[in-house]
Amino acid sequence: MQIDISPSDGVPIYQQIVNQTRYLIAAGRLQPGEELPAIRVLAERLGAVTKRQGSGTYVSQTRPLVDELEKIGILTKRVDALLTDAKQLDVGLEPVIDLLRKRDADMREEAQP
Repeated sequence: MQIDISPSDGVPIYQQIVNQTRYLIAAGRLQPGEELPAIRVLAERLGAVTKRQGSGTYVSQTRPLVDELEKIGILTKRVDALLTDAKQLDVGLEPVIDLLRKRDADMREEAQP
């Protein structure tokens, strides 16, 4: 089971896991009756927690590394969802691109001290 988590996404991690699990089921990549990893195991795989022998499970000190290919994969899923929404709302590509540019400019302004 491959789940990509983005801590800086703005979407809570638990919701990212729920959304991606639903997607994997809808896409047929998870089959009915297929066993999912335990939550603790999943959290360890995602690099969100570390286990200390005899001490317990703790939030990881380091953020999980995401290579360039994974980053592009994550963004591709988001772009696909955006374009699907735009199509369903009967909004063309150019207004979507304009909106992306505007939001980027707005976010850059907000980030300035």
